[in-house]
Amino acid sequence: MEVKIGVQNAPREINIESTQSPEEIEKAVAAALSGTEKLLVLTDEHGRKVLVPAERLAYVEIGEPSKHRVGFGAL
Repeated sequence: MEVKIGVQNAPREINIESTQSPEEIEKAVAAALSGTEKLLVLTDEHGRKVLVPAERLAYVEIGEPSKHRVGFGAL
């Protein structure tokens, strides 16, 4: 699952590929924004954790995993 996280006062967004379901990601974001959690914690496809302070979240985009094309075929 492709996740883009916008952070306040940061010039670039954070992009990760996560193995978590969209529902799990949405619950984590909702908990961070509601104040029950101080950090948004997501795990990428390599098992690394991404921690973002909840008060610094600007936006979170949840999308489909990107499918990489292989080869030299015509588009």
